[in-house]
Amino acid sequence: MRHVSETGSTNDDLFVAAQAGAPHRSVLVADYQTAGKGRLDRTWEAARGANLLCSLLFRCTIEDAPRYSRVVSLAARAACASVAGVTPQLKWPNDLVLGDAKLGGLLAVASPSDGFVVVGIGVNVGWAPDGAATLQRGASPASLESSAASRESTDAPLRLLSAMLSEVDHLILLNDEQLHAQHRAALSTLGRRVRVEQRGGDVLVGHAEDIDTSSRLQVRDDEGVTHVIDVGDVIHLRAE
Repeated sequence: MRHVSETGSTNDDLFVAAQAGAPHRSVLVADYQTAGKGRLDRTWEAARGANLLCSLLFRCTIEDAPRYSRVVSLAARAACASVAGVTPQLKWPNDLVLGDAKLGGLLAVASPSDGFVVVGIGVNVGWAPDGAATLQRGASPASLESSAASRESTDAPLRLLSAMLSEVDHLILLNDEQLHAQHRAALSTLGRRVRVEQRGGDVLVGHAEDIDTSSRLQVRDDEGVTHVIDVGDVIHLRAE
């Protein structure tokens, strides 16, 4: 694991390192990013030293690349439970949420020709933008009391990372069927009425019914037509 105080983007840095031969399961974590990235070309902001900002490298075939986003999101979810007594749900495809407030997000970038994927993750440990959640505010009183000495410490993101990497060790061994089942069970999107904003500007409103074995979201619109979504930004709507 490499730890830096500041960089532009951990995803960009680890992608370059992967092209230069960095090994499978390399990890880069930063206290601060000046050009952090989210999905759909959004920026990812965080106060210096307050949150977990890291990227993980997995060497794999392009067919296997999507499974590693699910591994990392499930590992982060389990780490939140073990470190803070908080178990977030997942909003499709891989956002971590407490209720409907965003706690964390993932961005995966693959290189088919080089045989790897870099999975970046940001988790709001001690700071969040307006409307988002933090792990500290969501932590149970018991977990806070048991870690009172470390509540104010800037090592909280690193403790979360350590727990997450331990969970990756276990999850990476699951077969596709087991991983699919765990991912499906963690998704709060299923069963919800949703609005899906797609990259080309198309908008779909309907009922999120399921995910297929490739974790594509199946949404039934108001005309009864089922759409299969590969990429999109999902907004959970209130029941009418």
